[in-house]
Amino acid sequence: MSRGESRAVVLLSGGMDSCVCVSLAARDHQAAAVHISYGQRTEERERRSFSAICDHLGIRDRLLVRNEALRAIGGSALTDPNIAVPESHDVGHDIPVTYVPFRNAHFLSIAVSWAEVLDAEKVYIGAVEQDSSGYPDCRPAYYQAFNQVVKTGTKAGRIEIVTPLIAMRKAEIVRLGLELNAPFDLTWSCYSREDSACGSCDSCVLRLRAFREAGAVDPIPYAAALQGA
Repeated sequence: MSRGESRAVVLLSGGMDSCVCVSLAARDHQAAAVHISYGQRTEERERRSFSAICDHLGIRDRLLVRNEALRAIGGSALTDPNIAVPESHDVGHDIPVTYVPFRNAHFLSIAVSWAEVLDAEKVYIGAVEQDSSGYPDCRPAYYQAFNQVVKTGTKAGRIEIVTPLIAMRKAEIVRLGLELNAPFDLTWSCYSREDSACGSCDSCVLRLRAFREAGAVDPIPYAAALQGA
């Protein structure tokens, strides 16, 4: 895998999209990966995926951060045990309860701060607008606005937030990942379980559909034989 001399910080949750995103960044830059635990239901499993993906791609510069604010604030099924994670068929046209209020602003702030220290000029995030749950902090306009904040609020004003997947459909992301040999078997997307993916939450259903439409088999374990569902 060839890497340029430029540096990039990548937000790596351990999920499918962020895995493809970090594979792109590691191909083109000296990548440094940051993972943020925020009290989400599957934080331990996601952290293991982060480490395994970094090992696979040979990423040595890693930052593990714990954000206590998002769990304390609550308001999301991912951080509040009293709010049930809905099954995909229960998710309507409104923003679902799995939305973590303004989460990506917390994540981007940490990544940009580290990029300043590392003298990196790009921050990659695997945000996706198409085929997603409709979270407002995954919209292109959000990142355009955030880039203006970064330009104004950093020393050199040269750091750019990059969203290479934002206009892609999920099946296209799977195909791109396969081209890049992204380690999908090391990823985790399920909102509710850490032993085997539930296959019924919105994240699982979107992921399974993407692999099916891409003509590929999802390599992670599911609680039931749902890949063909």
